[in-house]
Amino acid sequence: MLLDTFRQVETPEGMALELRCAGAVPRSMAWLLDFIIRMAVLWVLGMALAIMGAAGMGVMLIVMFLTFWLYPIAFEVLNDGQTLGKRMLGLRVINDNGTPVTWVPSIVRNLLRTVDMMPAMYGFGLVCTLVDPSMRRLGDLAAGTLVVYVEKPGQSRTAPMAPPVASPLPLRLDEQGAIVAFAERSQQMTIERQTELAELLSPLTRAQGEGAVRRLLGMANYLLGRR
Repeated sequence: MLLDTFRQVETPEGMALELRCAGAVPRSMAWLLDFIIRMAVLWVLGMALAIMGAAGMGVMLIVMFLTFWLYPIAFEVLNDGQTLGKRMLGLRVINDNGTPVTWVPSIVRNLLRTVDMMPAMYGFGLVCTLVDPSMRRLGDLAAGTLVVYVEKPGQSRTAPMAPPVASPLPLRLDEQGAIVAFAERSQQMTIERQTELAELLSPLTRAQGEGAVRRLLGMANYLLGRR
């Protein structure tokens, strides 16, 4: 059975994210759910348009095109990377740098679905997901996208433990909150990004480089009452 894997990406802001990539089985189930939804919509509309005769048939062809091609693109871009099927399975499409998927990547990945379907039963796409470490099909590789599991809400972040250090300067409540927020999010940042942010507060930390990061973490622990 195909196992899902984790992939670490760095966002343009320097945040290091660990994403759980979705394998062929959950992706296939999401596609099947979307297919059933689209067929149900077409069935209902087909019955309504049948009374219009030839004109209804022309409208039906347009609706079929929009349903099969516009549906996934519009939902991915306008609904946080999730078609209805992906939402049911807890999946979403994102760019491979962790940012939300945009129009061009979504269009590319969905147009190349015709290639992934060849020679039959998504043959090329299945082989590609088995070979690629991030379980991407050809459309994802060309578009620079990933299909990942959605993070569960409510997962709390805690500041890493560090020797508490009192601030040498009086701090307002919003400044205290900013230091604690930095500590809570530090493990999602690269070392370079942590250092860059910490050095902005050199008058407070009175240090540079990793020393400034340690001082800020210490202040956060002090503010959190870890004495």
